[in-house]
Amino acid sequence: MNLRAEEEAAEHAQRLETMQTERADLTGAIARLRQGIDELNGEGRERLLAAFDVINGHFKTLFEALFQGGQAELRLVESEDPLEAGLEIYACPPGKRMATMSLMSGGEQALTACALIFGVFLANPAPICVLDEVDAPLDDANVDRFCNMLDEMRSRTQTRFIAITHNPVTMSRMDRLFGVTMAERGVSQLVSVDLRQAEAMAAQ
Repeated sequence: MNLRAEEEAAEHAQRLETMQTERADLTGAIARLRQGIDELNGEGRERLLAAFDVINGHFKTLFEALFQGGQAELRLVESEDPLEAGLEIYACPPGKRMATMSLMSGGEQALTACALIFGVFLANPAPICVLDEVDAPLDDANVDRFCNMLDEMRSRTQTRFIAITHNPVTMSRMDRLFGVTMAERGVSQLVSVDLRQAEAMAAQ
């Protein structure tokens, strides 16, 4: 005969009640967590689609300006859910058919990428933008288009652009040049030229 049976039964009942309370708390927490995730996903979808529309609009405009015509657009692919969809770039320079960016020439791809990068940039401009050899794959005609786009970006934003380049066409379109020279062996010296001031002096 177990003399502690009643006492043990009370302990087990109390432990069972505690576990049931904890289970209810966990179930409630899981439900709240799932609701929170659903709300975040919903807000994320709205923000993503809103940003996508803005960037797509800038991309289309910049592409047409760079190529002096043609069409381009961004498309969400492979899923109806924007959070799981992939991104595909469709473009056609003047006189060509609309196709994915991968079917374009190297120079066309570089200009299209510039249009996309600056389309994203226009959605949320930064105070400073560093462009490292962006013009390297472009021929002189396309470099001139690239520089025209930089001028357009400067007029539409308060951003200061720093272009790292070896291209003389790009350098000739900048306000100021910075370079490093070695006047003496082993001694590097920074050189700065204000092109606008130099042009003004040359005109006198």
